[in-house]
Amino acid sequence: MTEMMRAVEITEPGGPEVLKLCDRPVPQAQPGQVVIKVAYAGVNRPDALQRAGKYAPPLTASDLPGLEASGEIVALGEGVSNWKIGDQVCALLPGGGYAEYVATPAAHCLPVPKGMGMKEAACLCETYYTVWSNVFQRGGLKAGERFLIHGGSSGIGTTAIQLAREFGARVFVTVGSQDKAAACARLGAERTIIYNDEDFVDVMRGEGGADLILDMVGGLYIPRNIRALADDGRLVQIAFLQGPKVEVNFAQVMTRRLTITGSTLRPQSDLAKAKIAESLLQNVWPLLDAGKIGPVMDSEFDLAEAAAAHARMESSGHIGKIVLKVS
Repeated sequence: MTEMMRAVEITEPGGPEVLKLCDRPVPQAQPGQVVIKVAYAGVNRPDALQRAGKYAPPLTASDLPGLEASGEIVALGEGVSNWKIGDQVCALLPGGGYAEYVATPAAHCLPVPKGMGMKEAACLCETYYTVWSNVFQRGGLKAGERFLIHGGSSGIGTTAIQLAREFGARVFVTVGSQDKAAACARLGAERTIIYNDEDFVDVMRGEGGADLILDMVGGLYIPRNIRALADDGRLVQIAFLQGPKVEVNFAQVMTRRLTITGSTLRPQSDLAKAKIAESLLQNVWPLLDAGKIGPVMDSEFDLAEAAAAHARMESSGHIGKIVLKVS
């Protein structure tokens, strides 16, 4: 294995143009880690937040962006026994995915699903870890429940639609255009709400209220989400595109027995992420192996075109996942 690698670094906080190619030392496998030769890296909103200076990586993580990737294991750290050199995996990363090699805890790797290419596999971990842990483990989604997803055409949204469909929930989504609405309907959304044309609160109240809402918008959506919930409903917050601060009437939360929760993935402990991986392997990977669900792909860019990939994502014109081809 070579000593140096190509990578994309954040030269200073700013827009997509601050992403530049560089040369970095190849990371070494620490105890409990593997080193992956990266084939493809997923592009996600937290990468853009980190680039803009709004989402600092953990102190122990690489400063390079990139929270998921696919590739081949080329080195094993001390104590790793469940993988071998040459295994093809997809992985959740603490950072560093925009590079030819990346190190990550072995327990955060999952096998590439049967029949799936490396490009598609690179899009699995950040979204499936997030959706599974928030919608099913934290939010407790059950068959027959009314589930509202904001941003239905995003990587998170398209994943949530498919998983909710497979587990028997009724899926409602908000989107910004007819094209996005059509894409969500094809994936299994029962009702698509174009937010510029309809009020999702009115739609959901007309259906009896949402049992569960997955929101990444925040801001003024938060009090509207509370009004859109059914009694005993749950709101799961995973991001704040419109900001985290808003006035909320908690009398509604109390009298209607609502639950407001949420999480971010990256700051959680290695053990917590390993437990999510175990649950995914047991409950979700069989669906991927069978081809019943899978990532919706938007576009592919070369590693050197990371700035263009970020611009595509921030335009909000994409449907599904964006990837960087690394090797």
